[in-house]
Amino acid sequence: MRALIVVDVQNDFCPGGALAVPGGDAVIEPINRLASQSPLVVATRDWHPADHGSFAEQGGPWPVHCVAGTPGAELHAGIDPELVDAVIDKGQEVGQEGYSGFEGTGLERLLREHDVDAVDVAGLALDYCVMATALDARRAGLEVTVHRGATRAVEVQPGDGERAVERLRAAGVEVVD
Repeated sequence: MRALIVVDVQNDFCPGGALAVPGGDAVIEPINRLASQSPLVVATRDWHPADHGSFAEQGGPWPVHCVAGTPGAELHAGIDPELVDAVIDKGQEVGQEGYSGFEGTGLERLLREHDVDAVDVAGLALDYCVMATALDARRAGLEVTVHRGATRAVEVQPGDGERAVERLRAAGVEVVD
């Protein structure tokens, strides 16, 4: 069976959020379209403690974002909640980045329980959490397709999105528009 993993389409990653991905809200319509065609849809959320190690005030690279229980950590209201079968929270350990939806979560177990052997991956951001989730899905032996039109890159360095696509393809991930 095939499943859709919607990665971190949260308020803090959309325009106006604490760590807005350029064009982050442009992924919503294509994700809802993909979700309406998928038998299983799992959304991931960054769900960080207030003192998470990735925050600049803790010595990390990012501004405070997606703190558990805050409006910024909630899924964007544009994602149709009727289409989401499960929500997996990640990044809950202070000392772990938590980029991948598989890191320290029950995502792989959930997919195995539903006999999933292939996943579509979309969401935010292509060059961090989407890439890490897709690579871990490959490591778990799943067939993986990343939907380029349903993701956007942070682009901390120009070209980060394209480098992510190259890395995904080198790992056997199909990247489609």
